[in-house]
Amino acid sequence: MITQTVFDSPVFQMACEQYDHIADWLGIGQSERERARLPKRTLVVQVPVRMDDGRVENFQGYRVQHHLTIGPTKGGIRYHPDVTIGEVAALAMWMSWKCALVGLPFGGAKGGVTCDPRKMSIGEIERLTRRFTQELIPIIGPQVDIPAPDLGTNEQTMAWIMDSYSTQVGHSVPGIVTGKPVCIGGSLGRREATGRGVAYLVNRAMDTLKIPAEGASVVIQGFGNVGFHTAFALSRHRTRIVAVSDYRGGIYCKEGLHLDKLAVHIQKTESVVGFEGAEPVSNEELLTLPCDVLIPAAVERQVTADNVGKLRCRILAEAANGPTTVEADHVLRKSDIFLLPDILCNSGGVIVSYFEWVQDLQNFFWTEAEVNDRLYRILEQTFSHVMQFAKREKLYHRDAAMAIGVKKVADAKKVRGLFP
Repeated sequence: MITQTVFDSPVFQMACEQYDHIADWLGIGQSERERARLPKRTLVVQVPVRMDDGRVENFQGYRVQHHLTIGPTKGGIRYHPDVTIGEVAALAMWMSWKCALVGLPFGGAKGGVTCDPRKMSIGEIERLTRRFTQELIPIIGPQVDIPAPDLGTNEQTMAWIMDSYSTQVGHSVPGIVTGKPVCIGGSLGRREATGRGVAYLVNRAMDTLKIPAEGASVVIQGFGNVGFHTAFALSRHRTRIVAVSDYRGGIYCKEGLHLDKLAVHIQKTESVVGFEGAEPVSNEELLTLPCDVLIPAAVERQVTADNVGKLRCRILAEAANGPTTVEADHVLRKSDIFLLPDILCNSGGVIVSYFEWVQDLQNFFWTEAEVNDRLYRILEQTFSHVMQFAKREKLYHRDAAMAIGVKKVADAKKVRGLFP
């Protein structure tokens, strides 16, 4: 049950239900359970921005830090019209379990501004970002809370945050954000990291199920940074990317899409829609196409009780955060679909963000080959751990991944005790 209505939303309720299910399995007591469910710190700010036409528009911004028990908090900032404090709190909670699962010294955080960057100029987005950063300065820092890009933000957004923070403190602080341009302290391989991680884990799942990568069919819902780099990484193993989509719609080609030509089309039109030689398909239809691998890489709550029974994939790889509802999970538990849960599947981004943070703190930078090698080592270790744990305990893959992550946080809170 959600005990504070400020976070009340379907997404936060979903995250809490997932957590309570695992807390029951782990036998975590109610008082300890509450400490790990509700966010440690939440900031809600008004962000006034002077628009290009001279008027001032007020936007609402949020930063939620889920727990600070293990180290500083880590998590992205998203710009989207549907951002709410409940969504941000849910994403921060999932980030906590993700960081613990893969062994990073971070608690989870998330931030966002309720806006539509597609309808804003570059200048308006920059002014929004700098003012939002100013409001966040009391609770962020390289040893406190380190933001990163998320939906609707990118490397340039992170550069503005770094500059605004550095100007405030009087010296350059590259470790204040990750996912920034390489020329100001970003890490090689960070931009592609989440997609590369998804592709690596999909290949491991195909190995487990003895599905040959060459010729395997893949459907990707959401073709932003993550979906794009996942597609290209998988195509190196000669998989067929048969369908992709974005917010405007989707496209389908049974023989496989020509990704290089699709990239040119997207650069010209800013959408996959209308790509020559492909059939149009809606985002809803795309999820139920027959395929070996289905990759939801868009937003939360896409696989639901209404469509889960229509899925025709062998592997469901959750590149997005929270794409599967609790009700859909009930069905998937009884199915033969191989699930790569979100806190494992999309962890490549935060892993390489950790690498970037470490490089910034040390002023010692790695080659892209070093970054990728370290990334794949952690993913392999975590994948093996989750699969072995799930087999030994006879657990659904999401439950196994969650149990590992939640227990690490619970153990850390217990050993630190309660102050005062």
